[in-house]
Amino acid sequence: MLLPITLLLAAVVCFQCGAALAKQLFPAVGAAGAVALRLGFASVIMLIVWRPWRLRPSARELKPIVYYGLAMGLMNFFFYASLARIPLGIAVTIEFTGPLGVAMAASRRPVDFLWIALAVMGLCALLPLADHTSRPLDALGVVYGFAAAFCWALYIVFGRKTAKSHGGQTAALGTVIAALVTVPLGVVHAGAALFAPALLPLALGVALLSSAVPYSLEMYALTRVPARTFGILMSLDPVFAALSGLVFLGESLSAIQWAAIASIMCASAGSAATSKTMPAQALPD
Repeated sequence: MLLPITLLLAAVVCFQCGAALAKQLFPAVGAAGAVALRLGFASVIMLIVWRPWRLRPSARELKPIVYYGLAMGLMNFFFYASLARIPLGIAVTIEFTGPLGVAMAASRRPVDFLWIALAVMGLCALLPLADHTSRPLDALGVVYGFAAAFCWALYIVFGRKTAKSHGGQTAALGTVIAALVTVPLGVVHAGAALFAPALLPLALGVALLSSAVPYSLEMYALTRVPARTFGILMSLDPVFAALSGLVFLGESLSAIQWAAIASIMCASAGSAATSKTMPAQALPD
């Protein structure tokens, strides 16, 4: 049990380090360009690993795969757009309300209202309302964060449907669809800068840290830990994001913002711990 838990934590660290690395691409190609590079490289890696061209999905199977890919692409686009305007830890925390909302929507027990209250308290503390201890957040960055959260919720819903058949291959197809959506946006925004040779190693590093490595670790661990344990460990995602932002990007947060992140983490962990049937949900691609 120790090894898969360690691998899951390593996957979370890799993902947040990848996000911090991606933010360093923003000055050169912008958020749209960074998304295009990440998903472009990730789709190539997924094609090589999973070879989804061998899959022959029916029309009924293809429809949720397309929606899954669209949700993945838009989720990444809005997350990076949010990341360009607000600190990494806060962007991830706001985005995390997507899967938390999916989990809460299926619950009606009294204890769930406690987790909802904790999540609402944390969000109220993070919203761009002026306080006396820190500069308010960029409002558009917060809006982008909630848009990413909504897309993550859709990603989970359609991801569960696609995972029922040909899991890895459908994930690869979804990544290709996401790339087809976001790469043109990146080209329009960044132009020729998107293909600068100097950026390619950094872009490849982002794709590996944000997609290939964490998903490989996660796929190994998912079959070896209970779903409830997986949900609790994923609740640590916002704090790792905040620490990555602090270490790699110099993004310091106020005490209120740290408390808000902790409140939402507790809501997510509590929801996972008290859930009767907590379905495993992957890191966002």
